[in-house]
Amino acid sequence: QVQLVESGGGLVQAGGSLRLSCAASDSIFSNNGMAWHRQAPGKQREWVAIITSGGNTVYADSVKGRFTISRGNAKDTVYPQMNSLKPEDTAVYFCQTIRDGQNYWGQGTQVTVSS
Repeated sequence: QVQLVESGGGLVQAGGSLRLSCAASDSIFSNNGMAWHRQAPGKQREWVAIITSGGNTVYADSVKGRFTISRGNAKDTVYPQMNSLKPEDTAVYFCQTIRDGQNYWGQGTQVTVSS
């Protein structure tokens, strides 16, 4: 079993920044990628970004150029950095990973961007 815990969410004004984190219960990210998703009120969950086990990153068009992901040296924490936030970025953000065919999700962290 792997536990994922997100943190770092909060209320920020448009144009501001937030740094989230996704902490795993072991160094799962040394051999597995991690994806970020978000779900806005009344909308379906959408994929935001991914960092592969090799450290490569891919971003959704809606966040490209504003969001980046990095990985801690211990390979048990991933840090999404969100800059130039917009009101439409308001959502609950989730991290997700897969190991041995098992899908793991965190509980989510709320990000609210005021205009």
